[in-house]
Amino acid sequence: MWAYLRGGALRREEARHGFEWATPHHKRLSKAHPTDWLTNHGTTGGTLRVNLTWSMHTGPVGDRRAGLLRTLFSPLGSSVQMHGPAVVSVDLDLACLYELTDGTKGVVQPLGDFHGDLYRPPYISLSGDSRFGGPTGETLFINLDKRDEFRRMLVFVYNVDRTPVFGRIDSVLTFYLPDGHQFAVELNERMPQARSCAVALIENRHGHLTVRREATYVYGYQSDLDRLYGWGMRWARGHKRG
Repeated sequence: MWAYLRGGALRREEARHGFEWATPHHKRLSKAHPTDWLTNHGTTGGTLRVNLTWSMHTGPVGDRRAGLLRTLFSPLGSSVQMHGPAVVSVDLDLACLYELTDGTKGVVQPLGDFHGDLYRPPYISLSGDSRFGGPTGETLFINLDKRDEFRRMLVFVYNVDRTPVFGRIDSVLTFYLPDGHQFAVELNERMPQARSCAVALIENRHGHLTVRREATYVYGYQSDLDRLYGWGMRWARGHKRG
């Protein structure tokens, strides 16, 4: 019953964007198998949902990994456990650098209220801003009907309050395709000094989109990821509302 109620808000959001539910097929992008196709499973359109959830470290590595796998195979999405006041200090944001085939570059992120647009360029939108990890986390929506307009997208996460957090949390980024396929990237490396992480790179290869696990941690923020991946944008300090 709790799982059903927990998924209600996310289901309403998906209904607003015209999603349909299907029996999922799960894969985990790992160091050994970092790359897969997003649009070569029979999916030619619809909306790709990219969901971020996280939880605080609560036990040995084996216990945390088991929890992440339960999250991955949950039919209603991720389940997040919150333990005490320490969670309040974590404000992890989901964001996306994009480059379109016409050369347009930009970012979709809560900072600066760059929430994007699903039906007009950049065909990426952001909803939700969870300061506590879940239960539905933060979600990017990507319009696969416009897949030919994308050259590449870098999905990344960063901590808003400018303090290192990746030594204290476990994160899962899950890609939900319209046909029910799911790809998950687990971020459970101990990187206590990192403030940002490039999680996955989506690229257009001959009309099909691929996704590659990056899990690249940096001590800085968007400008550092920009330089690392050659986006070539100019950055200025921004502020987040709320």
